[in-house]
Amino acid sequence: MLVQQILKAKGDGKVVTVKPGTKVSEVAQTLAERRIGGLVVSNDGETVDGIISERDIVRSMALRGANCLTETIDEMMTRNPVCCTRQDKSDAILARMTDGRFRHMPVVEDGKLVGIVTIGDVVKARLEELAMEKDALEGMIAGY
Repeated sequence: MLVQQILKAKGDGKVVTVKPGTKVSEVAQTLAERRIGGLVVSNDGETVDGIISERDIVRSMALRGANCLTETIDEMMTRNPVCCTRQDKSDAILARMTDGRFRHMPVVEDGKLVGIVTIGDVVKARLEELAMEKDALEGMIAGY
């Protein structure tokens, strides 16, 4: 399965972004309100400058305490995150996420942000694919 199929299944494709310099508390609020685990950091909403995740915030709080909530995301965001294209295969994306121990991957085409996939999106797509293969094989065995 290709990333473009995963994006299509997700819906509108609009990626929530946040600008560099945003306070950590604002990012945490947005993550909580939208029930998501990460945001693409983009100065213009089109290019990927970084990514900030719940995990980044929790690590910062553990190291520096709650005062980090008043700071900006600039120091804790992951700069130059691993990205993919719509033509990448889900198995390759899943392997890169697992090996890199991250859960959010921006989808970029011609230098522009076109979507984001999470490890949950990829696992869900793979499970659906396996279920279809199973049904097809059972149908073949049963002679349908």
